Amino acid sequence: MAFTEKLLTVPPPIEVAGRHVKRYHVTGDPAGIAPDVEKAAYEMLPELLPEPDGTPPASFVVLHRGADTGAYLNAYSWVWDNVLHFRGAAAGQPALRCPDVDPTHFVVPDLPWIGCVWELPPILHERDAWVRHLLAPEVPDLRAYLADSLPEGTTGDRI
Repeated sequence: MAFTEKLLTVPPPIEVAGRHVKRYHVTGDPAGIAPDVEKAAYEMLPELLPEPDGTPPASFVVLHRGADTGAYLNAYSWVWDNVLHFRGAAAGQPALRCPDVDPTHFVVPDLPWIGCVWELPPILHERDAWVRHLLAPEVPDLRAYLADSLPEGTTGDRI
């Protein structure tokens, strides 16, 4: 099968465990991610977030529904002022040591992976938005950072 980009949607930010969380959803299905998969993923999210360390409490997540039975939740959080903390969860993917093929049964695999090709585009945008709104200005602006998301469309180049 030839490679194809997937659809990227950007639901509004939410607050979880005292952190502001920007959200990106990735799927090949124009209908989006099923509500039960989304609910299960966000119930797992508090386990993936780091403890506060004085850095503005901001994170972003990529929730990806694969074309097979897999679902993936990648949580990236800003820590130590300018460092990106990662923790992920997977469901329905036996290759990632999930116990079954249920896309709502999330577990935390012990793997050093940070995301697949469809999950990586938000990272570059979020890096630039963090610099633009929190590190470069004289007065950091968390609200501006939270409002600055990668536009919806596909996961590929937008040129």
